Amino acid sequence: MAIDLVIRNAFLPGSDGFTDIAFANGRIAAMAPHFVCDAPEYDARGRLISGGLIETHIHLDKAGIIGRCVLCTGTLAEAVSETSKAKAAFTEEDVYARGAGIVEQAILNGTNRLRTFVEIDGRAGFRSFDAIKRLRADYAAAIDIEICAFAQEGLTNDPGTEEMLDTALASGADLVGGCPYTDPNPDDHIRRIFDLGERYGVPVDFHLDFDLDPAGSNLPLVIAETLARGYQGRVSVGHVTKLSALPPEAFEAVGRSLTQAGIAVTVLPATDLFLTGRAATHLVPRGVTPAHRLVELGVLTTISTNNVLNPFTPFGDVSLIRMANLYANVAQIGTAEALESVFDMITINAARLLGLEQYALDVGGPATLVLFDAVSGADAVARLSPAVTGWKNGRQTFLRPASRLLFGQQHQNLDGRLE
Repeated sequence: MAIDLVIRNAFLPGSDGFTDIAFANGRIAAMAPHFVCDAPEYDARGRLISGGLIETHIHLDKAGIIGRCVLCTGTLAEAVSETSKAKAAFTEEDVYARGAGIVEQAILNGTNRLRTFVEIDGRAGFRSFDAIKRLRADYAAAIDIEICAFAQEGLTNDPGTEEMLDTALASGADLVGGCPYTDPNPDDHIRRIFDLGERYGVPVDFHLDFDLDPAGSNLPLVIAETLARGYQGRVSVGHVTKLSALPPEAFEAVGRSLTQAGIAVTVLPATDLFLTGRAATHLVPRGVTPAHRLVELGVLTTISTNNVLNPFTPFGDVSLIRMANLYANVAQIGTAEALESVFDMITINAARLLGLEQYALDVGGPATLVLFDAVSGADAVARLSPAVTGWKNGRQTFLRPASRLLFGQQHQNLDGRLE
């Protein structure tokens, strides 16, 4: 077999030494220290290499619209309302351009797979959906994009939305998502989303329990429907910030139920911190569900970006490493073992949530991987280590040269003179 490239001196998570990784025809042909062959080489210099970062919950369609919206209260209700007004004017080209900017930034930050929610209703029509389908095709060489047809503003209260979601599932959407807290009939909303998922045999993903009142949770019904329909392993929920307001015993009971039902949880630190606890005058609650405690209870848990530069989150750079670091700060995590677990939430856990069968770096698997300027996952999270370069199916997709200091060396003035 002709070897196309060998990555030398890479550090694999959990390993005790450096490894060489050989590519052939877009797949990993060999993994061994001091692999002997005559092929082009890339020296990893002992840096961390993994299957890449994975966004399990992001909104490409409404990214970058903060300049079109007005923020007064910073609440969830305001974010939904302002975005609803803005999206009525979205065009396909507008969504494509904003989404492409986010996708490119994500790739440069080491992300090579993502699940994006796309709002489909009478206000957005199919314009955003068509734009994101184009993005998915145009950037397929560098990133895999999974599309969730999403009912952001309700279902039972929004005539025509259910039929539009059905159409989207029949024409390219990979799964369906619901938002019960915006629907006056959340129970019916949940059941209808499950019905759509079953009809097309696709996973379901809910934005759920997005407040800090322990009462009135919609999670028990999602758990019950998952078990009744045999949908274990095919359901995920995002936010669930109510869990952060539960005392330990109640939290553990819910965690055990989630594990039994095989429901994955995605925590969204930036948005959850920005939107929750707005009524507090002091000792403002963090409002971020303790994902690491859910992991201890056996729940599949991930961390993701959610929104970038819009009323839900008026900042962001699509860096999952930064998001993991933010979570570690909020959750007061500092040990190497715990930080490794946080890194898992944006890598191997995220791969499991998306149902990826080939994520770990193994001989015969796809040569899809990312190199980080770190010596371990814990180190990457602790130091906000940047991605250095990456490959997808053996093809290099980005390169971020290391920065360097210039003082103490001869260098040119702006007018070209050496100093």
